[in-house]
Parts: sequence; structure tokens; C-alpha cells
Amino acid sequence: MYLPPHFQVTDTAKLIEAMRRYSFATLVTQADGAPFATHLPLIYREEAGTPGTLIGHVARANPQWQHFATGAEALAIFHGPHAYVSPSWYTTEPAVPTWNYIAVHAYGVPRIIDDESWLEALVDELVQIYESAQPQPWPNQLPREFKSKLLKAIVGFEMPLTRLEGKFKLSQNRSPDDVAGVIAALSHSSHTEGRAIAEAMK
Repeated sequence: MYLPPHFQVTDTAKLIEAMRRYSFATLVTQADGAPFATHLPLIYREEAGTPGTLIGHVARANPQWQHFATGAEALAIFHGPHAYVSPSWYTTEPAVPTWNYIAVHAYGVPRIIDDESWLEALVDELVQIYESAQPQPWPNQLPREFKSKLLKAIVGFEMPLTRLEGKFKLSQNRSPDDVAGVIAALSHSSHTEGRAIAEAMK
């Protein structure tokens, strides 16, 4: 990832927070010299002395899990909020439009975990994570045979991380007045992501 010093984030705690908050990621591998991507939720686990591990699953019908056997490095991209920035919000002239955003790139070599008990624990954890904010969380009570059939249709993996890159492009290269103008405009945006960028800028 292109990382100008103004926008580079090396604080591991901030990168972990972003990965957990924006956990629906894009996992990119290589297949026959071409990139291959899957969009999926990933769980981040801390491990002392390492950048941590990502855990997830893909459909067995998805060929991506077969790429893991090559031992090649994969990339998980975590997309935070993003927003268009109009030069009309700046006091400095001349100026041009740009885009503010938050992104984290996580690198590692995935390894397959094709074990039904492990997969069941993973799926239950994912359900707990995403149902916990619901007014009436789904109880996750399924007939054993039905659940076992579904688990056979997926393949689990874990991806010990080798490095993390973070880019929080939040107008850090602009003057205080320009930053204030962008915050003011985005704070009243009709888009939730625009308002989220304003909060991040603050």
C-alpha cells in the first residue's frame, strides 16, 4: 500500500481496533498469476509477541481455500469509512478534490483447518459477535443434522500475520482551517460514512 508519512499509522492498537470494528474484509490470494478475492468476515485474535492471527471460513465450493496450500502470502484488506472531500470546504486555494478513508492491510500465509468441531466453534463465535448488537439476538439453535450438513460445506482457515499496514487518510496534510472545514461539512453529511470520517478526523 502506498503510505505517505502523513497518513501512515503504525500504532498496532489502532490497527487492531480498526480490524475489529470493520471486520468484513477482502481476502486476496494468487491463482495462476492472477489475483483472486473473497469478501468475508474475519475474527482477529491477539497472540503475544506476534502481530496476531486472522480466523475465518470460506465455502468449500470457493476455490480460494485451495490457494492456501501453495504457502504464498495472502492479503486481507479491512475497509473503514470513506468520504469524498470537496475543495470548496477548504480555505486554502487553489485546491482539488480528494477522498478521505481508513484502511488496514494484513499480510500472512493462511493454513486450512478442516475440522468440524473447530468450524462449529468458529461459526458460533461469529454468530455471537454479530448477533450481540441485535435487539433480540437470534438464539443459534439449529437441528444437529442440519448444522452438520452446513459445516461440511465450508472450510476454515487461520492466517498468522507477518505484518500490518495502516493508512488513515484524514486530511493530516492540510492546514487547521482546511481540516475544520472538512469536519464541519462531513459532520452534516447525509451519509453515515461521511459522518464517521468527521468523527475520525476529530
